[in-house]
Amino acid sequence: MIKIERKIHKLDAKGQAVGRLASQIALILRGKNKVDYTPYLDMGDIVQVDNIDKFKFSGKKIEQKKYHSYSGYPGGLKTRKMKNIKPSQILIKAVKDMLPKNSHRVNMLKRIIINSGENK
Repeated sequence: MIKIERKIHKLDAKGQAVGRLASQIALILRGKNKVDYTPYLDMGDIVQVDNIDKFKFSGKKIEQKKYHSYSGYPGGLKTRKMKNIKPSQILIKAVKDMLPKNSHRVNMLKRIIINSGENK
């Protein structure tokens, strides 16, 4: 049995783009930054993200970007604009889409700790 030691990585979201921050988080959650990385094991660390309210968005992305979800039924398409979604949900969706679609993804997403800039 392999003993996995999980460290806490603290990242600051102030002035960073969502996608670039999400790719860093996905890399750490997956454990690819470690020397003893193994693809079939969940060896990632814990990620704590601070100042999530101070993201940087390029262009008119806040007003124009839309997220779609479809239930599978006729008329079941739901669309939400980015400005109506919390910043934490935007980041979690971006990280979720960058992680592999297997049984480890749920446990990896549980290791994200999100702090807004107002708590300090």
